[in-house]
Amino acid sequence: MTLGECRTWLIKGIRSESPKADADALLCFVLGCTRTELITESSRALTDAETERLESCAERRNNGEPIAYITGTRGFWDFEVEVNSSTLIPRPETEFLVETALGLFRGGTFLDLGTGTGAILIAIARERPSAKAFGTDVVSEAVRLARRNCDANRVRADIREGSWYEPVSDMKFDLIVSNPPYIDPDDHHLEEGDVRFEPRTALVSGHSGLDDLRHIIGAAPRHLNSAGHLAVEHGWNQGFAVRKLMGDAGFTDVRSVRDYGGHERVTYGTMPDSRAGTAE
Repeated sequence: MTLGECRTWLIKGIRSESPKADADALLCFVLGCTRTELITESSRALTDAETERLESCAERRNNGEPIAYITGTRGFWDFEVEVNSSTLIPRPETEFLVETALGLFRGGTFLDLGTGTGAILIAIARERPSAKAFGTDVVSEAVRLARRNCDANRVRADIREGSWYEPVSDMKFDLIVSNPPYIDPDDHHLEEGDVRFEPRTALVSGHSGLDDLRHIIGAAPRHLNSAGHLAVEHGWNQGFAVRKLMGDAGFTDVRSVRDYGGHERVTYGTMPDSRAGTAE
C-alpha cells in the first residue's frame, strides 16, 4: 500500500468529526514526516510494520481515544507539549487565558495553578522571558510532565507538587493564572468525545463546577502583590458567578473575556494598589 492509498483509506475509515485532520496527524506521527510530505511522497510504499501501526492507531481513534493521547503531543500557542492521560489536553480556547494574562502582566513573578502539561506557564514564560515562573499540580505525573515540557521548550520554571497554593504558601506573585476543573459532575458532556478519556479530577469540581474556582479566587488575595492580577478560565455559563466571587474577594476592575464562540471564557481582576492615595 502506498502512502496516498493509506491516507485515502484512513480518511474513509476514521469515524470522527475531523477524519482528514486525524488521518494526517496519525500518518505524520507513525511515519515521522510532515504534512507536506504526505502529498509530495504519496507514491512511497509503506512497510508492513507501518501499516499495522497505522491500523492500530486508527482503531484507537475509532474507539474515541483523543489524537493527542495517541501521538503523545499537542500544539499550543506557538510550540508543542508532550501530553498523557494524567492531564487535560490543552485546548485552543485556553489561549484566551494566555492572551488575557499577557495583557495584564509585563514582568515579575507569576504562578500557574494546576499547571498540568505546563502549556499555559510555558506560553507566558516564552512571551515574558524575564519573568519568574512557578507552577503547582497535585498529580505527581503531571508535575514530571510539566517539568519535561519546560525543559523541551527551554523555559526555566519552578514546578512544585501539591494542591493549589499549598506548595507556595509563603509566596506572593504579580500574576496568578489557572484553568481549573469547572464542570458540573452531572454534565452529560462528560460522557461524550475526548473528555471520556481525560482524568475526571481535572474536569469536575463539585456543585455547579465552582468549588475549585471558589477556593482559588478566595485564597488569591493572600498570594498576590499589591496591584497584582488573577485570571481564570471557566465554563461558558459561569462568567456571572466568577465575577461575583472575584468582587466578594476584593478584586477590582473585574471583567470577562469572550471566546470565538461569543461565550464568556476567561475572567480577571486586580487587587487594589496599596500605594494608591498615599502622599508623595
